[in-house]
Amino acid sequence: MAKNVADQLVEMLVNAGIKRIYAVTGDSLNNVNDAVRREGSIQWIHVRHEEAGAYAAGAEAQLNGLACCAGSSGPGHVHLINGLYDANRSGAPVIAIASTIPSFEFGTEYFQETSTIKLFDDCSLYNQIATTPKQLPRMLQAAIQAAIQQKGVAVVGLPGDLTEQDAAEITTATQVFKSTAVVTPSADDLQQLAELIGKHHKITMFCGIGAADAHDEVVELAGKINAPVAYSFRAKMEIQYDNPNEIGMTGLLGLPAAYHSMHESDLLILLGTDFPYTPFMPTDCKIVQVEIKPERIGRRAKVDMGLHGSVKDTLAALLPLIAQKTDDSFLKAQLKVYADVKEKMQTYVDDTGKKDLIHPEFVASTINDLATADAIFTVDTGMSCVWGSRYIQATGKRKMLGSFNHGSMANAMPQAIGAALACPGRQVIALCGDGGLSMLLGDLATITQYKLPVKIIVFNNRSLGMVKLEMEVAGLPDWQTDMLNPDFAMVAQAMGIKGFTVTDPDHVKQALQEAFMYKGSALVNIMTDPNALAMPPKVEFDQVKGMTLSMTKLILSGRMDEVIDTVKGNYKHLKDLL
Repeated sequence: MAKNVADQLVEMLVNAGIKRIYAVTGDSLNNVNDAVRREGSIQWIHVRHEEAGAYAAGAEAQLNGLACCAGSSGPGHVHLINGLYDANRSGAPVIAIASTIPSFEFGTEYFQETSTIKLFDDCSLYNQIATTPKQLPRMLQAAIQAAIQQKGVAVVGLPGDLTEQDAAEITTATQVFKSTAVVTPSADDLQQLAELIGKHHKITMFCGIGAADAHDEVVELAGKINAPVAYSFRAKMEIQYDNPNEIGMTGLLGLPAAYHSMHESDLLILLGTDFPYTPFMPTDCKIVQVEIKPERIGRRAKVDMGLHGSVKDTLAALLPLIAQKTDDSFLKAQLKVYADVKEKMQTYVDDTGKKDLIHPEFVASTINDLATADAIFTVDTGMSCVWGSRYIQATGKRKMLGSFNHGSMANAMPQAIGAALACPGRQVIALCGDGGLSMLLGDLATITQYKLPVKIIVFNNRSLGMVKLEMEVAGLPDWQTDMLNPDFAMVAQAMGIKGFTVTDPDHVKQALQEAFMYKGSALVNIMTDPNALAMPPKVEFDQVKGMTLSMTKLILSGRMDEVIDTVKGNYKHLKDLL
């Protein structure tokens, strides 16, 4: 039988190193599905929702370098969108196959017709549609190279009738080129940076995900200039471990130590970060930014010196120009602040809560203690993200994935699917909110179908916790944030997953141990305190005023019990504000 376009597509994907396609098959995608079946070496992962497939592919791409998902015709395309937005903003190399209606029906408002070019334009860095057999291989090769080298989503539109046609002779390369380059600022720029560092004594380094492969260089430079090292959430697992100068995160999920150090500095060095929260950036010190994508320089902070280069290459070239500083008074002061912060954080772990009001900080800390040294964590956006960021510690082998840039709910469970398939043999733990898990609950069945030993921990606070906090600090009484949940443990068991429900803090450790030791998939539904607050590293007066106003409105509307519960659940935070 002659090779058709669908066969050619699958062959090129296999040559590119694709191991699986996350998709829901149907109509325009059926020939691709059949080509996968006949080829035999690539796996078709039948997710229950294309959004979950896109999230899973994004997770696999972040861990292994390239992944693929697919959606058929209009609805399948639309379902992919949210997960592809997240992958693209996370810099995850994902190939998205958007099979669509027959090409001869284009422009007729045909059943399930969508314009793939318009639809995917804002969540991809390559986006084309093939309408002839000669176009497909060249477009797919371009898409693969774009995804890998530019780090993001590449979309290939594929009409259903095209997949049936005989493949054309390939006139393009059929292999992946992963060539890397050494990118450093000029010698003059490096010398200027070295001189600037030499003139300042209170220096803080702030690392983003762009510094992920530069751990040793970051630690060496910090040691030479006695600089505290702060980092973004995405960079935590890569920068925190074996780093004597680390002082934690800043930002909405961060801690006061990093914020304090950055604002006490006379020189701040930003390394590979596109940190979005400008209110957390100082404005009265010198700022240097090193960035592989120079178009990002200066858009988040008042940068005085911007350097184009990879962090690893730039620091390797800079280090020989830096003399050892002897004054470590600033560093010691910031490490003392960090030690005090960690001591206060421990008080929330030691106070475990009570029945149905288990403190989430205690839960996250216990997970950290029980998890393997090379565990992969996925965290839902919202309060689960807070507890993961503050209490899950780096080891140099652990990874943490989340919707850090796109900030979508429902990401943790489907990302765990991709992580488990990408890294068989490693422990995968999803820290889920009840709201996030509810959104894509059906894909628990995918975990069962493919026998993935994922551990799902549900921080069940019966509310949209982060939204509730946002409303309160804005002076609004929280409304329509409560959730009437099913028994997630029973739902899990109905889907073939071992389920636990924990209502007493004394039972948390045992349940987690049993779940982690269980050879298959397990879900632990933990009833956490819905009034647990996540205070930012710097509390503004307007936030205090907003919280006070919110509590007053609750009292006046007859919801005094909620005010009392909030005070009881957060007495340590509230004490610090007074």
